[in-house]
Amino acid sequence: QVQLVESGGGLVQAGGSLRLSCAASGSIFSINAMGWYRQAPGKQRVLVATITSGGLTNYADSVKGRFTISRDNAKNTVYLQMNSLQPEDTAVYYCNAIISGVNTSYYWGQGTQVTVSS
Repeated sequence: QVQLVESGGGLVQAGGSLRLSCAASGSIFSINAMGWYRQAPGKQRVLVATITSGGLTNYADSVKGRFTISRDNAKNTVYLQMNSLQPEDTAVYYCNAIISGVNTSYYWGQGTQVTVSS
């Protein structure tokens, strides 16, 4: 069984920074792409950033230049450094990963709340 566990969310003032972490554990043979998504109240879940096993990254236009995704393959962990946070960044942030173990599947974390006050 595979689990993704996020941490690092919280309340921050506009202009501040937070760093999210997501660690994968369980029966893991390899981890392919990993990513972060977010869902604001009343809205659909949307892509924030992704990173391949080789380190290629992709960002939503709304976070380019402010957020940085990275990963530590030895720790099966993906990070999201969020700088210059704005109230519109307020959402539940979810980690996602494509993991090969017994099977190859998409996995989601439980989500972590990020709230940015103005």
